[in-house]
Parts: sequence; structure tokens; C-alpha cells
Amino acid sequence: MSIKLKTLDLKKRMQSALQGGGAKAIEKQVAMGKMTARERIISLLDPNSFHEYDLFVEHAAKDFDMDKKHLPGDGVITGTGTINGFPVCIYAQDFTVAGGSLGLMHARKITKIMDHAMNLKIPIIGINDSGGARIQEGVNSLAGYGEIFYRNTRASGVIPQISVILGPCAGGAVYSPALTDFVFVVDKISKMFITGPEVIKSVLGEEISMEELGGARVHSEITGNAHFFSESETECFEKIKKLVTYIPWSNQKKADPFPKKAPKTKQFKIDKIIPTDPREPYDVRDVIRSISDDSDFFEVQEMFAANMVVGFGRLNGQTIGFVANQPMVLAGVLDVDSSDKAARFIRYCDSFNIPLVTLVDLPGYLPGIDQEHAGVIRHGAKILYSYSEATVPKITVILRKAYGGGYIAMCSRHLRADFVFAWPTAEIAVMGPEGAANIIFRHEIMNAEKPEEVRKKKVAEYKKKFANPYVAAAHGYIDAVIEPSETRRFVNHALEISAQKKEMVPEKKHGIPPF
Repeated sequence: MSIKLKTLDLKKRMQSALQGGGAKAIEKQVAMGKMTARERIISLLDPNSFHEYDLFVEHAAKDFDMDKKHLPGDGVITGTGTINGFPVCIYAQDFTVAGGSLGLMHARKITKIMDHAMNLKIPIIGINDSGGARIQEGVNSLAGYGEIFYRNTRASGVIPQISVILGPCAGGAVYSPALTDFVFVVDKISKMFITGPEVIKSVLGEEISMEELGGARVHSEITGNAHFFSESETECFEKIKKLVTYIPWSNQKKADPFPKKAPKTKQFKIDKIIPTDPREPYDVRDVIRSISDDSDFFEVQEMFAANMVVGFGRLNGQTIGFVANQPMVLAGVLDVDSSDKAARFIRYCDSFNIPLVTLVDLPGYLPGIDQEHAGVIRHGAKILYSYSEATVPKITVILRKAYGGGYIAMCSRHLRADFVFAWPTAEIAVMGPEGAANIIFRHEIMNAEKPEEVRKKKVAEYKKKFANPYVAAAHGYIDAVIEPSETRRFVNHALEISAQKKEMVPEKKHGIPPF
């Protein structure tokens, strides 16, 4: 056979494989409001940058008439490409081919591209749209999942791992996204759960829809399993493209710098953000935008544990991880969920050489029976552990309240913050003035002729003496008390001089976080 005929044969084979599950299956996919696997890859990557591998892989299963079934690409597309010029490895499960079910060769294609990502030290992106394990292949399907989970774990903290849920993701399949760094979901399309509604109904007698059980909003607002929520696949891909600009290719690099841009000070005036009344709330994201380059802030887990704000911004063109209490929600307290949220983000930034800027305004940890029984001691310790463990530059700015354990937990000097600054409005104390005065001067207030007047007097006395930044500054726990308008200048300088920071850590295999 001539080269020309062989080339024609190649093109014919490729054309057949590129059709996936065929026209009817593709029509059904589109009818569900979903892109095909191939369309998703093309939409996400730079034009003409996708290079596909293992197009002609076939399954080798024989049981249950599988030897009579042809599954193009074995239901998954793998390859490499670029996003905004950044190289990535990518795979997308093809629901039009056997429901995107995972068999042995399907898994081997995924693990092969994961191995490429690790060897090349570039991010791996997985688009999940699958009915789960291919039952006809039995234990081989389970083995395939196990191989993926192992690689997810080995790659953790080495290369960025991004999961995109664009269809069902059930049973054991959910654990791969759970092991990755960022999970993207789309409203009405993404579904994640261990056991589906039918199993729950048969075992527990409870009825619930797939959307209520494991839809995109559930995982974005309640469980915290998802990090980015979108209304459409197109919006989801735009968010992934933006995320990739903030993070490095691997833990051996830093994120690429961008041109420096001043904040939009006309829109975000730092001197006017915080109210005069210390009990009035404000949006801490406005403070972040008042100091970040171009007032840009890319929030992570925006809908989950909203009393804590985490996300990426830039200062002097360099990627920064922001961690901040949100006074608009529960006064910015630390609780079970917000501690988990912050701790995970801190560890990600530390793993990938992203400096941390912490903005503090909280009354402490959230009290209550529910929190105690939910394990606030264990969960609250996670934020202490993650800040103490982090060796990247750590800059803290105390804006207003910093009481009790909350003061310590939010990257205080005692957890080895490199620089701690405080605004004149900062209140650093064991507890709030009202509570402290009620305890310290309890007998004096109770025995007074006018208890309320004495109480107010003692509260004012406590505020004057302790509820300010100067006592902590006198002990060297605060490096400088600064004007709010000086925040960007002080933080930028602190980041510049700590850029080459190297911290010696004890020799050990690894620590034991309070999981």
C-alpha cells in the first residue's frame, strides 16, 4: 500500500474516532445543554494548541458482550495544549461513549497524561462527565480509579491539579476531584455524590433530587467541595483561564509576573471603607481591592463559609494569596468551615510559592454547642497549623478587632508572620471591652448604686488601656502602626524585602495536621 493510501486510511480512522459515540449520542448530549468533550477542550485551550494522544486506544474487555462493542478512544480524550500561552495537560471524559464510564484502558489514558504532567511539571486539568465505573470490567475499573487517586496524591503540592465537573460524577469517581486543588462546577449540569437518590431512597426511605443532593449550588454553598461556581460552561472556562494566570506551572517556580498597576483609588478609597462605629460591618473585599494591582481580586470559594474571604490578587505584578475575615458575615468569626477554608488555601499558597497577605478583623472563634460538637477545636487548629507550617512570606495587617484566639490564629507574630502592621483602629485584646469589663469589674459593677453607669465607665477605661494597637506594639508584637492610606506601600515593601526568604524547618518526613 502506498503512502498516499495509508494516509487516506489514517484520515478515515481518525474521522471515525473523532465522532465519539456517534450523531445520536452527540445530539442527546447537546439536548442536555452540554458541550461535547472535544468542544470543551477546544473552548478551554488556545486556538489550534490542542495535541491529542492515544486516539486509537481500545478496551480489551470480553465479558458481557463487551468484545462486540467498539468504544472510540475508550470514552476519554487526552492531550496537551496551552491556556493564555501556559502549557497544560488535559483530559475530558466523553459521555457520548458508553456514558463516559471508566474501564481499564480509559483509566490508563488518564494516568498516562497525569504522568506526563508530573514529568513535564505542568498543570493537569480533568473534565469529568461520567456514569462511573464500567461495571462490565469489574475490578479492573476499581483498579483504574485507585491508580488515578494515587497519582492525584503524589502530584499534590507538586503541580496544580484542576477538576471540572460537567456532568455526573458519582461513587468512587468523586474522590479524584476531592484530591485536586480546585474544583469547578456549573449550575444545573454538575452532579457529585457518593450514593445517588435511588440508593438513599432504598436504604433510608428519604426522597431527594439529584440537584438537591449533589448539585453545583450544594457543593459551592454547603459542602465546600467546589471552589468556583458558574452559570454556564463558557463562564466556567473563562474562570479557569483566569485562574491559570495566577498560579505557577509547578512548585519549582513562581507565578509569572504581570505589569504593575495602581489600584482604582477613585472607586475603592481605603480611608472611607471602614465605618467609624467599630460594630458596623463593611466588605473586606473592598479593602483588598483598595491595595491590589488594578483593584483585581479573584475570589476562591466565594459562596462557602462567607465569613472568611480567600483568593488571589497581585501586588507590584506578583501573585499574592489574600486571607481576610469578612465582618459582613457573622462578624468575621472563625468557625469550623471558615477554618477549613482558610487552612486549605494557605497550604496551597505555601506549596506553590505564593506569598500570603492576611487582613484581620474578628471577635474570635464562634461560641456555641453546635460548633463545639462539630469539632471546632480540631477544625480551628487547622488554621493555626497551616500558618505555622507556611514558609512563604507572610504579611499581616490588623484592621480592627483581633480578640483572643482569633488574634493568634490569623497569622500573628507568634505564628511567625514576617511583618505585622496595625491600623490605629485596631483593637488587640483577650476579649472585647464589654465582656472583659463585665468579668474584671464584676463585683464593682454589681455593688454600685448605678451599675449601668459604672459598667459604661469601666468599658471605656478598658478600651482606653487595652483595646488599641499600642500595647501590642510596645511588646514588639506589631512592627508598625500605620495609616490606612499607607497599607499598600508598607505591604509592598515588606513583600519585596522578604522575597528571598528561606526558613529552616526541622528534618521530618511530614507533620500530622489536625485532619
